[in-house]
Amino acid sequence: MSYITIDQTNIDREHICCAISDKKCAKSYELKKQWLRNEFERDFVFRRINDRAKVFIEYGPAELSWVPVTAPNHLMIGCFWVSGKYKGKGHGKALLQEVITAAEQQGKEGVVTVVGTKKYHFMSDTKWLLKQGFTQCDTTPAGFSLLFRRLRENSPMPSFNHEAKKGECPEKNGYVIYFSNRCPFTEYHVRESLAVTAEKRQLNVKVIKLETMEQAQSAPTPATIFSLFHNGEFITSDVSVCMDSRFDKIVSK
Repeated sequence: MSYITIDQTNIDREHICCAISDKKCAKSYELKKQWLRNEFERDFVFRRINDRAKVFIEYGPAELSWVPVTAPNHLMIGCFWVSGKYKGKGHGKALLQEVITAAEQQGKEGVVTVVGTKKYHFMSDTKWLLKQGFTQCDTTPAGFSLLFRRLRENSPMPSFNHEAKKGECPEKNGYVIYFSNRCPFTEYHVRESLAVTAEKRQLNVKVIKLETMEQAQSAPTPATIFSLFHNGEFITSDVSVCMDSRFDKIVSK
């Protein structure tokens, strides 16, 4: 199975994997495409399987990534997903190798990505990446890990930025959500599902949308796709918490 690059020339006609057939997320889906169009101008790369499936990887210069990480002259992996019947067939290794090869060709120090110390939603498989030669180089109290694969001997280790290292958000009262259009599900669920969920429970939820790279790099969470905090403490990166049927179960864990 071959892979294709989604860029300015074909993004209008090609799918971007997630929310392919989810009609209620149509607006969110278009917002993710617009986010990608903007990022393509900053050397961001979106590679996916040449099929109607959720098999893809995103990456770009770490200095220009939407995560609070310092990693000069590295490539940052964003979303990386191999789903369903495509698992176990070498697609993950093939896509990852493309990133490593790109980093080598560009003279980068290495490749870096944010994961959960335990499995977190919308983040790559930590154990699998460690088996592929990645090493943990930083952590946060909220349970995030920074992994990197060094390509040059004695290159400096990447690190989380100061705000993310705290492991908490500045707002200490009630629920706070940080999100961006890095994902085609977030806009819909934060704006629509959460409104119903919060009204039923009479919750006052503060929503902070990360609109720029600079805002994302200064965020108190490495999960800039979606993060829910309660009284300053990180709760989850799972956007499905916005749904009435999922909120109580996830928050009570």
